[in-house]
Amino acid sequence: MSARRRLRVCDHALLRFIERVGGLDVEMLRTSLEGSLNRCDLAAANLRAQEMVIIADGLKCVVVKNVVVTVLGREMKAKRQRRRR
Repeated sequence: MSARRRLRVCDHALLRFIERVGGLDVEMLRTSLEGSLNRCDLAAANLRAQEMVIIADGLKCVVVKNVVVTVLGREMKAKRQRRRR
C-alpha cells in the first residue's frame, strides 16, 4: 500500500483565497500598514539603517532593505539573518 500524499497550501494561495473568497481588501491593508511604517522609516533612513524592527500596535515588523519581510507577535523574537560573503 503506498503512502497517501498530502497537499500543502502556499502563502500566496492562502492570501488569494482570503482576498477572493473572504472578501478581504488586501491592497487597502497593505496601504494602511505602509503608511504607519513609513513614518518610522524616515528616522531609520537618517541613521542609514539597512535592517530594522519597527514595533507598532504590539507587533514587530522586520524590515530588510526597505521591505517588510515579516510581522511578529509580542512574544516572538526576530532572527538576525547571516550575511553572505
